[in-house]
Parts: sequence; structure tokens; C-alpha cells
Amino acid sequence: MSSRPAPAPAVHPGLPDLHRAVTGWFDVAARDLPWRDPDCSPWGVMVSEFMLQQTPVARVLPVWRAWLQRWPHPADLAAASTGEAVRAWGRLGYPRRALRLHAAAVEITERHGGRVPAGHDELLALPGVGAYTAAAVAVFAFGDRQVVVDTNIRRVQARVVSGRGLPSRSLTAAETRLAEQLMPEDDALAVRWNQAVMELGAVICTARSPRCEQCPVRHACAWVAAGRPEPAEAPRGQSWHGTDRQVRGAVLAVLRAGRDPVPEPHLTGPVDVASGTVPAPPEVLRALDALHGLGAPEEQRRRALDGLVQDGLAARGPAGISLPG
Repeated sequence: MSSRPAPAPAVHPGLPDLHRAVTGWFDVAARDLPWRDPDCSPWGVMVSEFMLQQTPVARVLPVWRAWLQRWPHPADLAAASTGEAVRAWGRLGYPRRALRLHAAAVEITERHGGRVPAGHDELLALPGVGAYTAAAVAVFAFGDRQVVVDTNIRRVQARVVSGRGLPSRSLTAAETRLAEQLMPEDDALAVRWNQAVMELGAVICTARSPRCEQCPVRHACAWVAAGRPEPAEAPRGQSWHGTDRQVRGAVLAVLRAGRDPVPEPHLTGPVDVASGTVPAPPEVLRALDALHGLGAPEEQRRRALDGLVQDGLAARGPAGISLPG
């Protein structure tokens, strides 16, 4: 017997009221973020979308501002090396996003005259741009009517419409259909709706501590009406200490700290940084001290370094390890 995908829940009966309540709340309560400014360029919006993936707004803000000051147009970033992009990414995490954004900047410069393309299909064809990012840039930079479905939107939909504490861990076709059904027909309102639902999920309808008493649609929320049942799948916290990700980040921090290649044994072997015998600038010594202070075994540090090289985030040369390009 073949299984069929679960149907999307029936559309909320008071859809116009839902639109008004959520967008009205957003008009008053929205955070003042620079990429929401009407004068923000499409490139500024694209940079924000890359940076905001799995990263809180507070961490993104200073890096986004520094990035746009240094590379205000795609051609500016395209002219820089990939290593400089990784260096400027700082400690935002998931640094492969810097490589993907650089690749997109090169493509925009070479094939689109240095201007972020407005068409959804053209955006989707850019390297490093997936379905979510293409839709988000089309909506927030160009006012296109596209369905944007991020974690925050999925959580609001799950609670308000479906009565579930949390959405499933992976995006489903039913969730996408529901998002399409909830979208206003008017283009401008659709853009506002996407922004508003995303903001509602980010600051009110949060995963662990939802502030239901401040929610503009709490009286229409199926989850609240059901007594706020526990989610079928509890949110999983991401481990960090002792993981390869932590060690990769510490190795990359050493490479970002200086301009010269770092001898590979300094990264993977036993090094007494406090002895004063390691010839390196103070910034690199501090980063090396932090790396070795993790107590990660040599095999793990070597595995982390090999992974960075394989991902294009580091390069081996005659003098040692450096950032790429």
C-alpha cells in the first residue's frame, strides 16, 4: 500500500483578519534593521540573507555593516580574493557561506553587469543561492511575490494554523503549500506578510519561550486553543564543545589572525606557545594558544585542517597553511 504525503491543513478561515493583525503588529513592532531600509541596495539584502542563515541578528549586524562598507557592490567583492572574504566573515560561523557569496559576486559581475538580478530564476541560478535565498532576495529586494519559508515562518504556521508546538525538523511539501495558501494576493501586502510572519517567529513565537501574551494573533492561534501541547519533536540543541566544528573554527581563527602562512606543525602538533619560541605576531600567538587550549587531540586537529583545505577555506603551500587565494 503506497503512502501519500500528508495534506496541508485547511487555510485559516479568517485570512484577511490574520493578514491585518500580523502586518499591523509588524508596522509598530518591527526591529529597525539596515537591510530593511528602503534605500538598502539589492546587494545589501543579498549579503544579509547569506549572513542570517543559522546566525542571530545581533552577530550579523556589525559584520554586515563592515562588509558593505568594504565591498558596497558585487564587483568590489569579486575583485577581492576568496581568502579576504573568509577573513572578513570573522566568527559568524559556517564560513563556506563566505565562499558562496564570493562566487555569487563573481557571477553577478561577469554575467549581470555587476547588478543583482531581479528575476527569481536568475537568482536561483547564481552559485551558492538556494531556493530560500532566491525567494527572499526576490521578495525583500525587488518586491516580487514569492513564497518565503524559513524556520520562523514554519514555526508560526505550525502553531497558528496547524496547532502543533513545532514544525517538523525538515521542510515538507505540505508546509510549502500552506505558506502559498496563506499568502496575500496583493504583491505589496505579500512582501509585508513575509516580513511580518518571519519577524513574529523571530521575536514572539520563538521555539523555546514563546511570548504568547504579546502575540497579535493569540486569539486565533490553534496551538493556544489546544492548550499549547508539547511538540512531537523537542528542539535539539547543537553541541559545540569538543566537536570538529569547534576545532575547525579555532584553526581558521589562527589563519585569519595573520597574513603569513602558518607552519602546519604549529596547527596540528604539540606547540608550547607560552615559551616565546614560536615566531609569529601576537594576534596569531593568541589564536594558537586558544586552539591548543581546547585540548583537542592531534588527530582531530589534523582532520579539521584537512577538512578546511578540502572545503576551500584553507590552502597548503610551501611555507605552510594560509587562507585561500
